[in-house]
Amino acid sequence: MLSRNGADQWIPATLVAVPVMLGCAWLALRGEAGWWLPFGVTAVAWLGFLAFFRDPSRTPPPMSDRTMVSPADGLVSAVLRQAQHEAVDGPALVIRVYLSVLDVHVNRVPWSGRVLQRSHRPGRYVDVRVAESAKVNESMLLTLQASEGFRFGVRLVSGAVARRIACTARVGDTLNRGDRMGMIKFGSTTELVVPDAEFECLVQVGDRVRGAETALARRR
Repeated sequence: MLSRNGADQWIPATLVAVPVMLGCAWLALRGEAGWWLPFGVTAVAWLGFLAFFRDPSRTPPPMSDRTMVSPADGLVSAVLRQAQHEAVDGPALVIRVYLSVLDVHVNRVPWSGRVLQRSHRPGRYVDVRVAESAKVNESMLLTLQASEGFRFGVRLVSGAVARRIACTARVGDTLNRGDRMGMIKFGSTTELVVPDAEFECLVQVGDRVRGAETALARRR
């Protein structure tokens, strides 16, 4: 399954790649063996491009386990505590997940709740492997209100290659844990922001996580 958020890119790519491959195959089958090389190069490039937009099904754990699941696939790149964060209106635990171009880039809701605010911040496009990127790059912060009363946030941060944040969640939407909420195209960072006093961290830097399945933090 391919993400609808990338349809404006993978559909045109398919419309170009498939005729090229068919033309190369037709020429090769007519005796021009050298056309198998451009056929193979085009096929590999096309399939690799489609793989970036893959959107696998995920089954989150039951809400009874009181855990915030990861909003993205990738590698935990930082675990921070901030004295004040707008998403939770107080001290926050921030867990940052780095997504390479090889990871699934569909972002998912870590806990059921209602979208209170979308905050887009223009910025730079520093390589997301540099710590400074989380502070200066373009980003989109979603603030949600859980039915249990607390607030939490998910921040999508663009990178040097990822220059388009496609966020489908809108203010007023009620989302369930594991629901798709958008994607960042071609390498990025996603942050989970939760109240520090209410949640304990379950991961450490270097851990590999899966969106909607891996527990990042547990409510105390």
